[in-house]
Amino acid sequence: MEKCAVLAVQGAFAEHEKSLSRLGCEYIELRQASDMRKSFDRLILPGGESTVMGKLTRELGMFDELKSLITDGMPVFGTCAGLILLAKSVDGGEVHLGTMDISAKRNAYGRQLGSFSAVTKVGDIPDFPMVFIRAPYISELSAPAEILAEWDGKIVAAREKNMLATAFHPELTDDLRIHEMFLKM
Repeated sequence: MEKCAVLAVQGAFAEHEKSLSRLGCEYIELRQASDMRKSFDRLILPGGESTVMGKLTRELGMFDELKSLITDGMPVFGTCAGLILLAKSVDGGEVHLGTMDISAKRNAYGRQLGSFSAVTKVGDIPDFPMVFIRAPYISELSAPAEILAEWDGKIVAAREKNMLATAFHPELTDDLRIHEMFLKM
């Protein structure tokens, strides 16, 4: 089994760790530059506040190495704010890692009170429960990125080579199928 690193400077990292544990996957937390020297094979960028995460990864000396790992092909899964961190373009916000051929629309579904749940097909996964919290969506996508899911006419999940991104939070459900998809990448 692979070892996964979870960016743990801010956001919903503990929920991803619980999902990984349920799947029997070892994980480490990335909290500071020295953690980047630990051995891991894949990376999760959790939901939270993308601006804060981008700022902290720079201040903590992790940003350049994270970007290099992704660019060099390490599998990465970005949820919500993690999707924004991966996007090459961000409507209404700053570009951070900029490794995925997508444009993200920040807070596209409104404020915290605009949070909601829905169910749809994600790639080959039928009936996946999606939890949206101040969620972005993908406003544009170009090859080689591919659409995995849409909701209400908006792209809410995509994959490109070693990168998987969702606007919703699979870690906030009991359904492990998207984490399983990521672990097979």
